[in-house]
Amino acid sequence: MSARPVDPSLRAHSTMSTPDWGLGRYEDTAARLEPAARVVVEHVAPASDEQVVDIGCGTGNAALLASERGARVIGVDPAPRLLEVAREEAAARGLDATFAVGEAAALPLADGEADVILSAFGVIFASDPRAATAEMARVTAPAGRIVLSAWIPSGANHEAARAAGEAVQNARGGPAGPPPFPWHDRDALAELFAPHDFEVTVAEERLSFTAPTARAYLDEQAHHPLAIAGRALLDPRGESDALRNRMLAILEAGNDDPGAFRITSRYVVATARR
Repeated sequence: MSARPVDPSLRAHSTMSTPDWGLGRYEDTAARLEPAARVVVEHVAPASDEQVVDIGCGTGNAALLASERGARVIGVDPAPRLLEVAREEAAARGLDATFAVGEAAALPLADGEADVILSAFGVIFASDPRAATAEMARVTAPAGRIVLSAWIPSGANHEAARAAGEAVQNARGGPAGPPPFPWHDRDALAELFAPHDFEVTVAEERLSFTAPTARAYLDEQAHHPLAIAGRALLDPRGESDALRNRMLAILEAGNDDPGAFRITSRYVVATARR
């Protein structure tokens, strides 16, 4: 699904070709997302005998939390390096979780194998939402459920993401692509899942991001895979500094903590049940 320019909400995914998520240090972003992963797993409430599949598991945030609850867990991600990080963390915590290379539209699982599919800001990066939904429906057991989280496009993080997206699109040239699928919107999700006989409910949540300053917050994310992909396009054009200054101004204007830095992103946890 991050992240998934910088911070998980600062993602210009509608205008940037798919990067190598193993680049840089996605681990830093995963640490910031861990509270939201806990919320997603609480919504899932996996039973100890259930098979859980975590799509876009990254370093294993949600997968390992589900495993701690006794569920049988398979984490799926396209980045082998992140899967190795997840395996090492599972071993360090004494958890029996399995991790495999794959993506939302091509899951390495049999029909009906999953009691639960979850995705903490992972499936939202699927290039073909309908294909990903059909694949999730194929893998989900008849009485199973799908739980995913998606950012609501509002606030300082969203505005900074839009600035990054515009800069990257201009650097790539050509017409702008279609807007990203609104994974946060209940009606859009209901239409997406209806052909597979799922009903969708949505709950809104919030996640705050803090740092000593807005500049420190932006600096921290310099090794995010999408930040690296963006700089590869913008650096040769001499445009990286201008984008950074624009994003910094947006973040400073949205700061809610006069003594330090804090911005809050809204997101939804959507549950689809047959």
